[in-house]
Amino acid sequence: MPRIPDIPGSLIPGRSDQERWLRQHVARLCQLDHERFPGSQPVSFSTNDIEKLESQDYWVCEKSDGVRVLLLVQTDSQTKAQSVYLIDRHNTYREVAGLFFPHHENPINPLRNTLVDGELVIDVDPRTKQETLRFLAFDCLVVDDQNVMSRTLDKRYGRLQAWFHKPYSKMLQDHPQVRQAQPFEIKVKDVQASYNVDQVFERDIPNLQHGNDGLIYTCVNTPYTSGTDPNILKWKPPSENSIDFKLVLRFPPLPEKPSLPDYCAKPIFQLHTWCGGKDYALYDVMEVSDEEWESMKASGEQMDDRIVEVHWDTSVKGWRMMRFRDDKPNGNHQSVVDNIIKSIADGVEKDNLLAHSNSIRNAWKTRQSQVSSLPPPPLLPSKPPPLLQSGYGQPPTPLSHRPSIPERIPDVKAKYGPLGSSPWSKVAGPAMVAGMYR
Repeated sequence: MPRIPDIPGSLIPGRSDQERWLRQHVARLCQLDHERFPGSQPVSFSTNDIEKLESQDYWVCEKSDGVRVLLLVQTDSQTKAQSVYLIDRHNTYREVAGLFFPHHENPINPLRNTLVDGELVIDVDPRTKQETLRFLAFDCLVVDDQNVMSRTLDKRYGRLQAWFHKPYSKMLQDHPQVRQAQPFEIKVKDVQASYNVDQVFERDIPNLQHGNDGLIYTCVNTPYTSGTDPNILKWKPPSENSIDFKLVLRFPPLPEKPSLPDYCAKPIFQLHTWCGGKDYALYDVMEVSDEEWESMKASGEQMDDRIVEVHWDTSVKGWRMMRFRDDKPNGNHQSVVDNIIKSIADGVEKDNLLAHSNSIRNAWKTRQSQVSSLPPPPLLPSKPPPLLQSGYGQPPTPLSHRPSIPERIPDVKAKYGPLGSSPWSKVAGPAMVAGMYR
């Protein structure tokens, strides 16, 4: 498995005044009525989603195997001082030194408040084996104090390129010595029209220097949605679909004293699905061989109460561990688990996806011809969008409420479901048993 990068920067203390202000600042910039992680989340691809690709314009790109983060450029409106932060899915903030983003109109001035969506990856040069930390930007929520979440993806992507990345790249080109001080490289992800998915498979993925985790389809004509967005589709081959659960170890009772647990015995590896808040429910168990268990004990790592990524192994008809996901605050929500199970049961193989390219292309071209034949809309008076102020102590921006987008759930019978309740209850005991942390 590719190595998941550590997020660089100085951690802003949790529940501090600075973290509280930053969360409020981001909520104001995004015009959200909450201070949770503002990033969007995809849904798993299933057979019926091919109809979406035929009925609407989608862009597709490879799904990088890294750490999802938002990059926040915070610029004080009075002093023009600029700070840069990375926000992870835990909604924690890290301040990153050494970065400066110039303004697209005058590079002497700083870019104003900006929030960019992307992925941190570790690229490994296949020849020298040298590792390079890179931030791959693929969308934006706010650029230069302008909230663009309500705009379509093509407009957001254009702003990302022209206002965020192009001036930054020009600065590095004009001042090569600045490049050496950068904590990571910044690139904008290449995208393709959905009917050119063959180019992603044949050209983009083979040339990657980091791990790949499938494809991401994003609807071109819909706004950026904070939280789960049914218009962003995550595709994987059905056999490679994975789920994040909370791993809970249940030790069997001692044979001579059934009321006490046997910490030296191999436990049951329960997989719990997230129900929201702090609640979890038993879903299934994970298959672990005796050799794997001995290796786990030898590692000295804590196994219990961690988020683990698993996939369904048809050879053993059970869930097998892929890796721990300490970068995620919770396992997948039970509604997400249900959708992934449906994707496994009703998944789309690569050949089937490629076979629909022509029909997707034809439908796309038909829509384009229909739009080009329509008369131009009447001109309406317009006003420039107001700048979102960001100074300390200023009143928050009025909240906007976007109507929710209905999600069509495929009518697919899930192949796998929860087991019955376990006869073993989780037990208290010492933190370390047989040299291994519980």
